[in-house]
Amino acid sequence: MRYDDDVKRRLKRIEGQIRGVLKMMEEDKDCKDVVSQMSAVRNATDKAIAYIVAKNLGHCIVEQQASGEASDKLVQEAVELLIKSR
Repeated sequence: MRYDDDVKRRLKRIEGQIRGVLKMMEEDKDCKDVVSQMSAVRNATDKAIAYIVAKNLGHCIVEQQASGEASDKLVQEAVELLIKSR
């Protein structure tokens, strides 16, 4: 699968958020603020995972339909990936 610029931007944003959390820790910021930012990182990561799975699933379904194969198994695998990521 080729990863588009949107998902790369998402990951770069997450990378910046993590650097920000590390800076907060180095500056001895309040734990509530650190945990809040870490929660934002987790949410952004979850959204990136969902985006990647959805894009990949869509691509694979189109390929399988073109070859005449059923896509039920692909959908189940995608759901399992999303469940596992949580």
